[in-house]
Amino acid sequence: MKKVMVLAVCFIMVSTFAMAETMQLLTWKGYAPKELVDKFEKETGIKVEVTYSNNEEMIAKLRATRGAGFDLAQPSQDRISSVQEEFGIYQPLDYSKIETELFIASMLEAVQKNTLVNGQSHAVPFCWGTSGLGVNTAQAQGAASWKALLDPQYQGRISYRLKRPVLIGLAFGLGYDPFALYGDEKAYGEMLGVLEAELIKAKPLVKNYWANGDQLLESIRSGEVIVAEAWDNGGWKLHEENKDLDFVAPSEGALGWIDTFTMPAKAKNVEAAYKWINFMLRPENSAYFTSAEKTPTASKDAGQYVDPAFQANFDRSFPQDVIDNIKWYPPVPAALEAMEGKVLDRVKAAQ
Repeated sequence: MKKVMVLAVCFIMVSTFAMAETMQLLTWKGYAPKELVDKFEKETGIKVEVTYSNNEEMIAKLRATRGAGFDLAQPSQDRISSVQEEFGIYQPLDYSKIETELFIASMLEAVQKNTLVNGQSHAVPFCWGTSGLGVNTAQAQGAASWKALLDPQYQGRISYRLKRPVLIGLAFGLGYDPFALYGDEKAYGEMLGVLEAELIKAKPLVKNYWANGDQLLESIRSGEVIVAEAWDNGGWKLHEENKDLDFVAPSEGALGWIDTFTMPAKAKNVEAAYKWINFMLRPENSAYFTSAEKTPTASKDAGQYVDPAFQANFDRSFPQDVIDNIKWYPPVPAALEAMEGKVLDRVKAAQ
């Protein structure tokens, strides 16, 4: 009997250990480089299983399971508080388990504030960047405003993604401050009506509505598209290949985003998730990510390890006055996001 009990206890211990050795990560493509996954697994003995996604899919996956199936997710900071209030798919973070001294303090504070629900914060920052314009500067020299996406002189050679960034960018381009209207649903709806009409009218100008970064880059690379809504790092990748291609921060301001680490409500391997957060914010690891993905991180000391070529891109695109003009996304009210989705659907369906 004792032998049976001992074997049973051993079996339970081994089973529990095996479960603890895997962490399920829901993240964006490129955010968990194989080299860093291998390094983490070697250091900790914890296996990392990565599922690639985007904001909309992350929310959908976690809603479907009520926050189960993943130990760590990486949504943008403006897509957490309203989702949490409505669906409860995340859990508050225990900041005592996070090496907060690794972070840029102001960015950590901003994310904690913007993900506050019921007095508790739900995320820490991982990386940040902007969306603006990807421009062939030889063929579209004057493209320096969000309004370039509606400009007939670029007919048939414009591209953007039918997602909320193009709505927000064009709103600024047309003289609105959409973030200032977040508290006024009626005024926001009126603004969306103007944007919907402009986007439908501009459909003949559009070469394609890009669906992923690879499609966007290839369209610009091939010369089919000369003005596009684009992320800064995409423009920098193109610039390395062809100096005529580059990221341009619109005169009204680039749109700034912060992607985070947050923990799903029913995460199983919580300790492994905290270890991954701390590992990824270590300066040398964050710098590896930044150099590979051309995306700045929230690690305050990563700069000393970053590829100098990336720093040159950053300095070219973001002099101080351009940084000061970045429009950082605040948390989006769920009702407004639903309104935006309907507008985008109607634009897509319009003939």
